[in-house]
Amino acid sequence: MIPRALTIAGSDSGGGAGIQADLKTFTALGVYGMSAITSITVQNTIGVFGVYDLPPYAVYSQIKVVVEDIGVDAVKTGMLSSEDIVKAVAEAVREFRLRNLVVDPVMRAKSGDPLLKESARKALMEELLPLALVVTPNLPEAQEMCGFKINNLKDMEEACRVIHSLGPKYVVVKGGHLEGDKKVDVLYDGKSFYHLEGRHVPTKNTHGTGCTFSSAITAFLAKGENPVEAIKRAKEYVQKAIEHSLPLGHGHGPLNHMWMFYSL
Repeated sequence: MIPRALTIAGSDSGGGAGIQADLKTFTALGVYGMSAITSITVQNTIGVFGVYDLPPYAVYSQIKVVVEDIGVDAVKTGMLSSEDIVKAVAEAVREFRLRNLVVDPVMRAKSGDPLLKESARKALMEELLPLALVVTPNLPEAQEMCGFKINNLKDMEEACRVIHSLGPKYVVVKGGHLEGDKKVDVLYDGKSFYHLEGRHVPTKNTHGTGCTFSSAITAFLAKGENPVEAIKRAKEYVQKAIEHSLPLGHGHGPLNHMWMFYSL
């Protein structure tokens, strides 16, 4: 049977992030993708011009019918927007005993536009993180979750410890916002730290990087990889997707999720 992965996230009308990026990633990595849409964003490469949340029960119901009919081997969350949506998703994860949960704590778009309401942040940390196998904050998200500035690898390791104490089994603090030619992510499993190095790519076309990384982890988990290997392979996939990114639009263009099939 083909591995099955579910993304619970917002829709990006520009196609570079959110549900669209997740489904492209699942397909590229040989996984059958399903979706529960949380919000519809009016978005392109320049910015977010509107956000329309779905009713929390509609989000819960999408998850319910997919799980009961098709089944889910791994699941990720992206943009959850409101406190009530976060709680509806957490309820579904508990009720349907969803395993291999990857939480991407999406707080802002690449343009800087907010995607998670202030009231929802506490719910995400208290309701959803304890259910997560993996959580993947970038530096600004990790700083908001921890309450201190992150300037170097030592700070990233401390942030991993703090976030791990909230319940997830594996924490990846992404270092893409740090200066330098090497982009290092710090992975923590509660015992050991792993420094995952990537090459800096001089491009502005990085829209959807976080969504793509978390959905790639989800895809590899659905295929039976252990979490550390899934995270490492996801980083390699994203590295190539950035290297072959697409010069589309007037702002931050998208990654090339299908880089293994074609490049421009």
